[in-house]
Amino acid sequence: MVTEILGQSIGLGIVGISAIVIVMIFLKGWAMWDSARNNKKAWFIALLILNTAGILPAIYLIWFRRKR
Repeated sequence: MVTEILGQSIGLGIVGISAIVIVMIFLKGWAMWDSARNNKKAWFIALLILNTAGILPAIYLIWFRRKR
């Protein structure tokens, strides 16, 4: 009984972390791609070097993207 509950908790943790990692990779890739297309080298380098759990890519995509 206890091992089943523990196994389910670990499984949910792995699924949750995996989902967060996938979202972070997507945001980072999208922000880097957009900054490279718009010749924003400083943003590209910052996004490449800094791992901010998706915060910096989200900031770039929300406030600093070129409006089309």
